[in-house]
Amino acid sequence: MAANPYHPYGPANPYAPVPPPRPARRPSRTTGPLLVTSTVTMGLMAGLFFTFDVSIMPGLARTDDRVYVEAMQNFNQLIDNSGLFALVFIVAFIATTTAAVLDFRRGHRSPALWAAIAASLYLVALLITFSVNIPLNMELAQLGDPAKVTDFALVDKFKGIWETTNIMRTLLCVSALGCLAHCLKLHGRATAAAPAPAAPQAPPPHFPPYAPRTR
Repeated sequence: MAANPYHPYGPANPYAPVPPPRPARRPSRTTGPLLVTSTVTMGLMAGLFFTFDVSIMPGLARTDDRVYVEAMQNFNQLIDNSGLFALVFIVAFIATTTAAVLDFRRGHRSPALWAAIAASLYLVALLITFSVNIPLNMELAQLGDPAKVTDFALVDKFKGIWETTNIMRTLLCVSALGCLAHCLKLHGRATAAAPAPAAPQAPPPHFPPYAPRTR
C-alpha cells in the first residue's frame, strides 16, 4: 500500500498532486517537405545523367569528332549557364543532408540513416563531377572553334573516361534516389506513430493537511 504524503502510515491520498507528464515531441513540419524536395531533385539529377548515358553520348558516338566536340561544347555551355540546373544540383545535397540531421535530432534514427546514406552517395557523385567531368569539360572548351581544331585526341578521352564516370554518377544518383524513397516511407511511419501532444490538464484540487480536532 502506497504511503500518504500527509499521513505516512495511512492510505494514499487520491487528491495528492500528480507530476505532470513529459511533453511529447511534435513531429517536425520541415523534415517531410525537405525529404520530398530532396527526392524530386535527386530524381532530376539521376534522370539527367541517365539521359546522357542512353541517348546523348551514344548518339554523338555516331558522328565525326568535329560534331562531337561542337555538340558537347554547346551542352556544357547551356548547363553551366542554367540557374535552374545549379539550383537542382545544389538543393539535392543540401535538402538531403538537412533532412537527415532533423530526423536524427527528432529521434527517428532509421529515416535519418537512409537519408545520410543518400547524401553520402550523392556526395561521391559530386566529387566525381568536380574532379573528372568538369576538368574534361574545361579542356574541351579550351579547344575553341571546332572548325579550326586539328587534333581531336580529347574526343577519345571523353569516350573512355567522361562517359564511364557519367555512368558511375547515374548509378550513384539512382541508388541515392532509392534510399530517399525508403527514407520517405520510414519517416511517414515514424510520424504517424508519434504520440499526439497531451492536452493541458487542470491541476488537482489541493486540500490542507489533516489536523485532528481539539475540544
